[in-house]
Amino acid sequence: METPTTMIKKSKNIILSGIFSTLAIAYFFGSFAEAKISAHTKFSESTPKERLDAYVKFTQILNLIESQYVDDVNISTLIDKALKGLMSNLDAHSSFMKPKAYDNLSVQTKGEFGGLGISIGMRDGALTIIAPIDGTPAFKAGVKAGDIILKIDNRATISMTIDDSVKLMRGKPKTSIVLTIIRKKEPKPLKIKIVRDIIKIQSVYAKSIGDDILYLHITSFDRKVVTGLKKAISEHNNTKGIILDLRNNPGGLLDQAIGVVDLFVDKGIIVSQKGRVDSENIIYKATKKDTDTKTPIVVLVNGGSASASEIVSGALQDFNRSIIVGEKTFGKGSVQVVVPLDNREALKLTIARYYLPSGRTIQAVGVTPDIISHITKVEDVEDPILLKERDLKAHLKEELKKIDISESNSTIKSDTNTTVSEDDNKTMINTKIITKKQLHKDSQLKSGVDILKALIITTKRSR
Repeated sequence: METPTTMIKKSKNIILSGIFSTLAIAYFFGSFAEAKISAHTKFSESTPKERLDAYVKFTQILNLIESQYVDDVNISTLIDKALKGLMSNLDAHSSFMKPKAYDNLSVQTKGEFGGLGISIGMRDGALTIIAPIDGTPAFKAGVKAGDIILKIDNRATISMTIDDSVKLMRGKPKTSIVLTIIRKKEPKPLKIKIVRDIIKIQSVYAKSIGDDILYLHITSFDRKVVTGLKKAISEHNNTKGIILDLRNNPGGLLDQAIGVVDLFVDKGIIVSQKGRVDSENIIYKATKKDTDTKTPIVVLVNGGSASASEIVSGALQDFNRSIIVGEKTFGKGSVQVVVPLDNREALKLTIARYYLPSGRTIQAVGVTPDIISHITKVEDVEDPILLKERDLKAHLKEELKKIDISESNSTIKSDTNTTVSEDDNKTMINTKIITKKQLHKDSQLKSGVDILKALIITTKRSR
């Protein structure tokens, strides 16, 4: 989830006429112009001459390949590959989609889809698991937030796009796949076998902690989140404090994130998006209807909290409406649109970034909790990013060398044969009550509850 994704449609005729006219101009001037792109082009808007020179250079190269390359080439296939490379070099979330990828785009927002049950993203050029979804095959197999996917079956992921990796991981239910992953503090890559299944998501879980604390766990922001939260809150009318658990929540629909914040904030800007085009500059404001501004709230986040989760936690933090506890979030705060093209193809393009009420951005920054709390004992923790991007590909290649050449002799972990405890991922979804024993197994939740109890006492005395 990938992400809150804004779906819009643009005119195909306008887009295609623009492409054809620029290519025609480029062909016409092809023998007279020489591409001269200055070093500062990357940081400033291109001049008309720079744009024309760039089109000319691209066309000249295509002509040379078509006329002189040793093998026959299909020019349409060549341009498709060029577009794929172009989009992947913009950012990790922009892409050129062929018909099959375009057809599969919307499945994750419907609450049921086939696959493994993980959300993935790019972190410093590495294909990284944002979070496994509770109860899914990946969750049961022991996949963790922050794992770097080194191989998908026998395919190395170095330079692989998000869309390409999703294609490989999706498949028919009951078929298996093996992910080779790098995990922090593990001496060598791990192999995890996962059996694909239909992914049915329950987005909201509600439980009681003691007599007066309501624990609300949101696993992803599908279409049912706001309705589910309202129902849970109405059924627990003696609640004096709320724990909102957004850990390992990879995001989802923007309107649901806005709706969640609106339940607890009665005025002000919840989130804004700013882009290059004026029509993409949008402000989303809170409303007073059905708003609870009094009940103390603690929000739990970690490195698997992304996108919509970061909007909710960051907005509530900016409004001083909650205390954020846990670990720094993933840092996915950009807006994508899907522009349909001919032949059922499309471009997924980043057109804006999200900004929180204070004006700060989420993109590549994330949300820093008010109280840092780790799931294990508290200690100095290294930067969760293993390596900077300039070193990462070399590191991944070295990790590939560590994998035993004889795949048949490799130890493959599965949901029935794994050293990874399901409790490592589990956020207790089987009962309606969180016991004291369970609470002490989850240090972040325990910290959140202790802080919430202090807030409840402070709120009571201030009245």
